[in-house]
Amino acid sequence: MARICDSVSVDHPAVVVFETGAEVGFGEMESRSLQLSRLFAERGLAAGDHIAVLLDNHARYLEICWAARRYGLYTTPINWHLGPDEAAYIIEDCGATALVATSRLSSTVGALTDSLSGVGLRLALDGPLDGFEDYETALSGLSDEPIEDERYGPVMFYSSGTTGRPKGIESRLTDDPFDTLTSFDHLVRGVYGFRPGVVYLCPAPLYHAAPLGWSMAAQRAGGTVVVMQRFDAEAVLQAIERHRVTHAQFVPTHFIRLLKLDPEVRASYDLSSLEKVVHAAAPCPVETKRRMLDWLGPIVYEYYSGSEGVGFCAVGPEEWLAHPGTVGRSLIGVPHITDDEGHELPTGSVGQIWFETPSRFEYHNDPEKTASVFNDRGWATLGDVGYLDEDGFMYLTDRVSHMIISGGVNIYPQEIEDLLVTHPGVTDVGVIGVPDPEMGESVLAVVQPADPDADEQALARVLDDFCRQRLAGFKCPRHYRFAAELPRLPTGKLLKRRLRDEYGGSSAGSVVGSA
Repeated sequence: MARICDSVSVDHPAVVVFETGAEVGFGEMESRSLQLSRLFAERGLAAGDHIAVLLDNHARYLEICWAARRYGLYTTPINWHLGPDEAAYIIEDCGATALVATSRLSSTVGALTDSLSGVGLRLALDGPLDGFEDYETALSGLSDEPIEDERYGPVMFYSSGTTGRPKGIESRLTDDPFDTLTSFDHLVRGVYGFRPGVVYLCPAPLYHAAPLGWSMAAQRAGGTVVVMQRFDAEAVLQAIERHRVTHAQFVPTHFIRLLKLDPEVRASYDLSSLEKVVHAAAPCPVETKRRMLDWLGPIVYEYYSGSEGVGFCAVGPEEWLAHPGTVGRSLIGVPHITDDEGHELPTGSVGQIWFETPSRFEYHNDPEKTASVFNDRGWATLGDVGYLDEDGFMYLTDRVSHMIISGGVNIYPQEIEDLLVTHPGVTDVGVIGVPDPEMGESVLAVVQPADPDADEQALARVLDDFCRQRLAGFKCPRHYRFAAELPRLPTGKLLKRRLRDEYGGSSAGSVVGSA
């Protein structure tokens, strides 16, 4: 039998939910994932089909992902903060034939009825949902013997598309057996010391690539995953002390909030079990990183990558202190820096970052976007700008795209602009990120009002309410500025760089939304 991990006992905890104490052992997770994979088989799902997961950080989240992985299904995690229309789009776009959801999200799930016509298997956790089977009842009595020909099923996370709608990042389905170790499995074991008995703290939502990917890699190595239902700075310290956490991953916003704790509070917890604290997802201010190193010692590690799997740069504490501000040297994919015409630039020159990628991916249903991230040499880009120093360390300086990273979460302005411009009080709008001392960046909307004499405070409140009824809260602008006209070329292209030059240095003077 191909087990999730055969290096630990069946009683060893695979996942613990910090807030509730709910615990699932490796034996239980193995058995239940096998039962669920058998349910997929009985209900007619086939390798290459898609399952969507609409859950909070649930004790059953990872067993569902393991069941799909061992049956050769694509798993699409859905951000549970999304509104019904946004969630429905992802379910329909990925072509999900199965959906697992929690009754705790009943208001969202209940509004999905028209989007579930192709979803034959619907399973509900934590109570009834109209049109769904009870998860526990559906699994009850099923065999936990492996199905024949278990094969590795990938995860398809969603990112932004050319229209502002999210797009699935689709890797190729292979015939690899379920127990095949990926290059990422080898990387986290070799670089970060994942092994039987590690305890990995996940304080971020499992619907994101890094939290889910690293959690599954920790379990594959025989580690326990401590999942937090929400980030709370002091609770993080409690979790580390209580569960003797060895490895934890954060985004810079988490660091900032941890550092804002009273020094006496920080000093009151035993963090001696920590071996490695990893951070990624957004640029980390140099001073913030220094303070974390001063506090925790030389155990703070950084990496740079993306959900697309394009490149992987990493840097340890000693290397970072010798090269402050770097995101590290490439461990996966040879990096290249090019100018706007694609010519490779010399060391120290700023340009677009490309990687020779060992594997190819596609944006699901979006060949135009797929083509845009590969050049004629087969190199791929995440759309970032930076440079390499003489030692091969990479530094990020900007982004080709206009993506905003707030608290480690990617926010795509096009979607927000497409909504705001439909409001009768708006003639034109541009959305950019502005510096935020806690979140890294926050969302600023520069609006050309339909009525030049409109009350800006009142219009900002109206637009804030308009967005909150239609978008997830984290996407809604936190600040509004008003302009007589936005800078556009005769072709209609909005000059985002001019917006950033004029408004992007600060949110000072803006009308603040209710966020």
